[in-house]
Amino acid sequence: MQRMGFVLGLKPEKVEDYVRLHAAVWPDVLTMISACNIKNYSIYLKRPENLLFSTFEYHGTDYEADMAKMAADPRTQEWWAVCIPCQEPLATRKEGEWWASMDEVFHHD
Repeated sequence: MQRMGFVLGLKPEKVEDYVRLHAAVWPDVLTMISACNIKNYSIYLKRPENLLFSTFEYHGTDYEADMAKMAADPRTQEWWAVCIPCQEPLATRKEGEWWASMDEVFHHD
């Protein structure tokens, strides 16, 4: 199992839309998340900076393949099409990232 953490900005005028969308995530999207070996997935919002922090546990053996599987799913693509206009990626993210990955510096069970 690998713990993952990511950060992303939200456009100020889209914060309430994003919160509303995530109050009722489409069941097909949740099924795909689980099918891609993701568990204990949470997204937190820090206002007024409008930063999102996501964290989850990856329980698979090929993260890149599972993320490609998710990206190829038509229903997930539809979900992203409504979410992405709300988002504002960080300028300091790595090339190829949308959500900026974070390094874990502490964990305690």
